[in-house]
Amino acid sequence: MIDQRRILTTDIPGPRSAELHARKTAAVASGVGTTLPVYVERAGGGIVVDVDGNQLIDFGSGIAVTTVGNAAPRVIEAVQRQVAEFTHTCFMVTPYEGYVAVAEKLNELTPGDHDKRSALFNSGAEAVENAIKIARHHTGRQAVVAFDHAYHGRTNLTMALTAKSMPYKSGFGPFAGEIYRVPMAYPYRWPTGPENCADEAFATFVQLVHAQVGEQNTAAVIIEPVQGEGGFIVPAPGFLARVAEWCTEHGIVFIADEIQSGFCRTGDWFACEFEGVVPDLITTAKGIAGGLPLAAVTGRAEMMDAVHGGGLGGTYGGNPVACAAALAAIETMQADDLCGAATRIESVMRPRLQALAEKYEAVGDVRGRGAMLALELVEPGGTTPNPTLTAAIASACHQQGLITLTAGTFGNVLRFLPPLVIGEDLLHEGLDILEAAFAAHA
Repeated sequence: MIDQRRILTTDIPGPRSAELHARKTAAVASGVGTTLPVYVERAGGGIVVDVDGNQLIDFGSGIAVTTVGNAAPRVIEAVQRQVAEFTHTCFMVTPYEGYVAVAEKLNELTPGDHDKRSALFNSGAEAVENAIKIARHHTGRQAVVAFDHAYHGRTNLTMALTAKSMPYKSGFGPFAGEIYRVPMAYPYRWPTGPENCADEAFATFVQLVHAQVGEQNTAAVIIEPVQGEGGFIVPAPGFLARVAEWCTEHGIVFIADEIQSGFCRTGDWFACEFEGVVPDLITTAKGIAGGLPLAAVTGRAEMMDAVHGGGLGGTYGGNPVACAAALAAIETMQADDLCGAATRIESVMRPRLQALAEKYEAVGDVRGRGAMLALELVEPGGTTPNPTLTAAIASACHQQGLITLTAGTFGNVLRFLPPLVIGEDLLHEGLDILEAAFAAHA
């Protein structure tokens, strides 16, 4: 068990991490970036231990992956047991119960009481690609509508869906066709103010799809119920439900990309539940399996079953070790009430983040839900994005042993994704470090 304390024994990064980073630079493609070059030896709870003996507070969770912690006891036990039995057979060749059990759990937990089916994959991008395949096959249509500030992955199709050029798309085209983009209901940056955002964004969405795509040509609309890489943008209240209803009216598949926002992260099992939205298809990954690679598409049985046999799958999809981890992670979420933990984390963090906004003009917006919270930083006196200050704050936090992440189309958002098992004392200490970074730089 790792002592849940921040300990700094060297500068960050320390000498052993520096040695390893030199090896990384010589061996790993330079396109694989690193936010904070401290090389991890152990991790658990809210602490990451590096090879120099430093213990850092984790406000990143591997980008919302280690929701149940980096070494959750149930996950460890399940993985060890499964590895000893068999590591792989390929579900499409000789299947196994774990895959079926994960599908049953997803069908049970995802929003809606309709008949569902699930298919398992390796990554969030792969899940999104397959959701688009399913929607196109089911509807017989081709066009897909995505939103400004969206992030859906790094494969060719998902790069087309993703809105941000650098670093995700620049130089990698041409991209998949029949992808159309519409404005996101982004309250902080809506031109006529947040009070008009939902109505005007929905009207614009309807108008653009009708004029530029045609409802009869649209297979799917895909949206993150809380946008991730785009800056933790929470759509204006009511917008998500209206888009979902409009999709139903026009026979269009409504896809909720819950890869970052799912599995208790926002205080509900899935973020779309906050407004009672029931998607046709839902994509999941990240927090699903305690850090092991697993992803899924879950949806209405008639849509999922529309695809011919052999049309979905992949050699590693639903690997038995990852499935064992997922079942144990889900058990942990249920037994330890991690939805409630996310709500408690918000109750600690939001007031202190709000206090920063009241103290510093550079904090333009505090937003998010549960343990998925963010600060958008701007030039004082306006709303011009301030990526320079954002980078400085993040760097100052890193130097003091707090793992933080940035995000946003303009690179001006500090995002916070602590593991849901983090202790309250570590939350407060991490926020103390954040406050000191603002005092020194803002």
